[in-house]
Amino acid sequence: MTDAQLSEEPLREWLQQAPFFRDLSAAQRQEVVQAARRQKFERDSFLFQQGDPASSLYLLLTGRLRILQVTPDGQQVLLRVITPGETFGGIVVLDHADYPASARAVEDCAVLVWDRETLARLMEHCPRLALNALQVLADRIQSLQDQYRELATERVERRLARALLRLTRQTGRRVEAGVLIDFPLSREDLAEMTGATLFTVSRILSGWEREGLIKTDRQRILIRFPHGLVAIAEDLPASPAPLETAGLFR
Repeated sequence: MTDAQLSEEPLREWLQQAPFFRDLSAAQRQEVVQAARRQKFERDSFLFQQGDPASSLYLLLTGRLRILQVTPDGQQVLLRVITPGETFGGIVVLDHADYPASARAVEDCAVLVWDRETLARLMEHCPRLALNALQVLADRIQSLQDQYRELATERVERRLARALLRLTRQTGRRVEAGVLIDFPLSREDLAEMTGATLFTVSRILSGWEREGLIKTDRQRILIRFPHGLVAIAEDLPASPAPLETAGLFR
């Protein structure tokens, strides 16, 4: 996608939908775009690393990213997958904050970047932007609380099914045999995301594959029967009826 294409319809739509920029007028969105700089990152490079002073807010234009965190005992955890149109690095709105995780490019990426000073100036001109920033941070805290509750109270099967469904909504692509999670994803990644051991995740995935729910191949997962995963995620009775998958992927 060229810079000219990015500056038109897709970018307008992303700015309208991204929580950080929601409910801005057309003139305000134009000001936001003009205040940003474009930057490119090669595959496997870091946009920022955990512990770095938070200096910028990002909007992903092309490519995909992993948001990774290293725990005190040295374990790496995959927190989020970032796809085009999503913002990240929102902690920058807080004074003297550090990035709590790292952003690493899965493939060559292009981003829009707003540094701290530019973002502060935009917020002064547009109070709606400041309110959006507070809501984004509140939503992120709620999401972390929900994940903590899942880890503390729910069976691994439910956590794993929910993780796969989230990834399906983010990166899912309809194919003849079902919905492909079109993102490099190892069993280690899923173990990190769900707070489970690699052995447990491997055992569950193998069981689901025998049952025909999924198919795995070289860090790719095909969801063959989404309704089965929804039933597991929500503790619903299993049903042979297919589920409409239109809302499960982008």
